[in-house]
Amino acid sequence: MALKRTTKVLAENGMSSMTDLVFLLLIFFLITSTLVNPNALKLLLPKSTGQVSAKATVSVSIKDWHEGDVYTYHLNGDEQAVPFEEIEDGLVSLLQSEEDPTFAIYADETVPVREIVAVMNIAKRNHYKVILATQPE
Repeated sequence: MALKRTTKVLAENGMSSMTDLVFLLLIFFLITSTLVNPNALKLLLPKSTGQVSAKATVSVSIKDWHEGDVYTYHLNGDEQAVPFEEIEDGLVSLLQSEEDPTFAIYADETVPVREIVAVMNIAKRNHYKVILATQPE
C-alpha cells in the first residue's frame, strides 16, 4: 500500500531573516565605528640613534627657568621669547608656504608634558606634523 503525499516540501531557505540580521549588524558597526575616534596626535618621534625622514623647517623651543611655572617659548631659536598666545599665529605665518608643514619641538627635560601637549594641539588644529626632538644617548 503506497501512500503518496499531496504536498511537496520546498527545499528553499527563507533569506528574509538573514538579511534583517545583516542589516542590523551593518547599522551596529557603522554607529560604533563613528564613536571610536581616538584623540591622539600624529607624531614623528625620532629615536635617539636614528634619523627622521621628515625635515622640520621651523622649531619651537620651550625653556624652563626653574622659577615656579615660568616657561618661555621661542620660534626658530630666536632669543626673544614669544607669548604662548602668539605661537599659533607665528607658526601659521612661517608654515603657510610649506607643502608638507612640519615643525620640531625642542623642550627641556624638566618641562611638563602639559606644556608640550599644548604646542602639539596647535599642530593638530592646523594639520601640521610634529617632530619631538631628543638627544642621542
